[in-house]
Amino acid sequence: MTDNFITINGRKIGPAFKPYIIAELSANHNGKIEKALESIEVAAKCGVDAIKIQSYTPDTMTIDCDKEDFQVQGGLWDGYKLYDLYDWAQTPFEWHEQLFNKAKAVGVTLFSTPFDETAVDLLESLNAPAYKLASFEITDLPLIKRIAKTGKPLIISTGMANLEEISDAINTARNNGCQELVVLHCISAYPAPIEQANLATIADISQRFNVIAGLSDHTLGTVVSVTSIALGACLIEKHFTLDRNDKGPDSEFSLEPSDLVRLVNETKAAHQAIGNAGYERKPVEEASMKFRRSLYFVKDIKQGEIITEQHLSRIRPGYGLSPKYYQQLLGKKVKQDISRGTATSWDLIKQE
Repeated sequence: MTDNFITINGRKIGPAFKPYIIAELSANHNGKIEKALESIEVAAKCGVDAIKIQSYTPDTMTIDCDKEDFQVQGGLWDGYKLYDLYDWAQTPFEWHEQLFNKAKAVGVTLFSTPFDETAVDLLESLNAPAYKLASFEITDLPLIKRIAKTGKPLIISTGMANLEEISDAINTARNNGCQELVVLHCISAYPAPIEQANLATIADISQRFNVIAGLSDHTLGTVVSVTSIALGACLIEKHFTLDRNDKGPDSEFSLEPSDLVRLVNETKAAHQAIGNAGYERKPVEEASMKFRRSLYFVKDIKQGEIITEQHLSRIRPGYGLSPKYYQQLLGKKVKQDISRGTATSWDLIKQE
């Protein structure tokens, strides 16, 4: 990473730029291409930067086998055979061209998570602008090598991965031609408990590996995503559905359109709020200066008379000298007659 940003479809992603928001469609089309197309259109209207799909078939994910190893136990998908789950959740390869065309038509970036080399080949044929590596594939170094060789930006999720596995993935990507890399902190639980979000990891990822860092957020709601911006997240990925009542593989932990709009707006506002460290007075504060305390004459005083405590008070507004000069003014003589309610200034004081 030669600069402190990467670029996807002309949009710069990095600490100096507003957060890059990805709506993860995943399996929330529920096997209907019409719903997938509508989801792309709605997500674009919500203001996201990109929409992400997943590219696999059940046969590129697993085998059709009834043995216990291939059964899901616990969680949202308890009781499913892996093959059947992926058959339900897949975004068929034959849909992809139409989905990419739809995204182009509505002016939003679309890219995908490939789960094997055949998916990369498909996405390359469609000129995908970037790639996402799923947490579960972070140890699949041959797949990372294939993706990296495309030369496209790569976003890596780190759920479940330890330091060695993350380092291996990043090194494999960099050693095979990936120059633009984003690494996402991620907790691979669906949904993820908010008390285990561990957002402090985001800054460590960025510093330790010299990468743009972000968050793949599986917690409920938007608070974790918004909070992550203050901790250095430059990219947020969040699952999206048109309606959680349309039960699907990922619907329980996905945002609906109104939530997605809030995510876009609040992450942008959080980024704007960070600003830069500094103690100079902000322009917006200038109008408030008059409401500070300052030193005023609160009793009439004649020319040449000595200022005493009866003459001065530390009051609002703030047009007089700072209260820190109170003791310095006591015992001084005034140059002219001064009426009660006059702001103190050095021009009124005889200099000895």
